[in-house]
Amino acid sequence: MSITWSAYKRARRRSRQAWAVLALAAAAIVAGLSWFFTTGQFEAGQPAQSGTSEAPVYNPQWMKPVRGAAPVAAEKATEALERLQVKGRAAKTDYDRAAFGQAWADADRNGCDTRNDILRRDLSDIEFTDGSTCKVASGTLNEPYTGRQIAFTRGQDTSSAVQIDHVVALADAWQKGAQQLTIQQRQTLANDPLNLIAADGPANVKKGAGDAATWLPANKNFRCHYVARQISVKTAYRLWVTQAEKDAMKGVLSSCPEQQTIYNAR
Repeated sequence: MSITWSAYKRARRRSRQAWAVLALAAAAIVAGLSWFFTTGQFEAGQPAQSGTSEAPVYNPQWMKPVRGAAPVAAEKATEALERLQVKGRAAKTDYDRAAFGQAWADADRNGCDTRNDILRRDLSDIEFTDGSTCKVASGTLNEPYTGRQIAFTRGQDTSSAVQIDHVVALADAWQKGAQQLTIQQRQTLANDPLNLIAADGPANVKKGAGDAATWLPANKNFRCHYVARQISVKTAYRLWVTQAEKDAMKGVLSSCPEQQTIYNAR
């Protein structure tokens, strides 16, 4: 069977158009997969949230500064991120919480333990237990991870509703450089207000020891501050990031390129 020259040209043109469409589709698939495996999985898996965009670090009225292993400069978080080392995780088999010293030690030596310092810092409408100026009995948390308000009441069955989260989880820190810190530096890291946020108990449990590549707050307004705070903690204690973690952090910061490091009271 023979075809005319014009029919042949039309067929060639359709073929080129078809290949162009396939190429664009392939590029879109690759871009979509890249987005999904950085921050997109969180966008797709969680409902839109609203809430606070930052959390406090330091209240000079009753807190004292805590020094990390290194200073945190006032700069764009993206610039600080570029200076963090990128390496794989070290083994977790020898991780022990005791390597970070006493839990909720009075790191700033203001006379109150760290857990109550953070509750007092992050909650409003604070009431203390009878006869104490440290132990928080109740308050209201404008919770940053979920964007909800939580009424906190101290008690065996109620205290867990508000937990104190390590922004950089201690197990994650152990696998990314904390093994090389002194015991005193590790205890400071575990009790440093820069690395601590009062958070919704179930959200904190869900986060576990995850880094930015595996967990981000449902409250999208808070993600820029959260990632900048992780970068600041890792800067302060000379910890590194994995490539997947760095990619996820860059993905979050792409929506807030002017986001600053969290450096006050360092």
